[in-house]
Amino acid sequence: MRARAPASSANLGPGFDALAVALALYVEVTVEPAEHLRVSTEGEGSDLPADATHLAARVAAQVIGHDRLAITVRSEIPVGRGLGSSAALAVAAAAAAGAKDPLAVGARVDGHPENAAASALGGLIAATIVDDAAAAERLPLDPHLAFVVVVPDQQLATKQARAALPASVPHADAGFNLGRMGLLIAGLADHRRLTPTATEDRLHQPYRLPLFPQAARLLAGLVDAGALATSWSGAGPSILAICTAGTASRVAEAGAKLLDETGLTGQVLQLAPDYEGVQTAT
Repeated sequence: MRARAPASSANLGPGFDALAVALALYVEVTVEPAEHLRVSTEGEGSDLPADATHLAARVAAQVIGHDRLAITVRSEIPVGRGLGSSAALAVAAAAAAGAKDPLAVGARVDGHPENAAASALGGLIAATIVDDAAAAERLPLDPHLAFVVVVPDQQLATKQARAALPASVPHADAGFNLGRMGLLIAGLADHRRLTPTATEDRLHQPYRLPLFPQAARLLAGLVDAGALATSWSGAGPSILAICTAGTASRVAEAGAKLLDETGLTGQVLQLAPDYEGVQTAT
């Protein structure tokens, strides 16, 4: 069986570990019976070991109950850049292996439900863990919106980004984020109500800034170029710009210039949201 799952951008500023949007950038996994395990990879992540330690192999074997499988992975999603590559791969591998609930498998493997939920369901997602299980709901997403992602060549491991966060935060900061998240959800449902203040955050981005100090310049520069709002994409280092379809090209051009001005190498992706989530075919 073959399955395809989209990338995702999580947090979106104030929605830490709760919000994610699926993006039209994909990983495809094919799982077939074989005499012994074979793993082949193409595209992003093809430099990772193609053996039993590969995430797709581990997920497929877990779902099926053995590893006598031929697994092929083709990915467009940059690894370690905050675009949910692991969650998308886990969801796609689970679906290709015949899992009844790829979201549950993906959330368990990835450890955070919002990326897995976006890859599994598509669209804008609110997700959390309820009674040890992933719970997710789709939220309204204005069809006029488009996304630009500035993707530096450097990686930032999620484990490292998590380690930068404090064990507790002030009550005022938690309240600040809740208020901004309400504004953000309203703005994503109607782009005319979306402003840069809606993606302000006090729970994770300020603490991660020392790991990627160029982020501040990128965030501000993309707004100056016409983005409605900007945020870190997941744990970074990619930066997400929320735009209208009419301004996305201009914002993408500005993103390329900002990479150069900040001394970074990388790529700029102009992406539509994905509304379908994981899709399977035989």
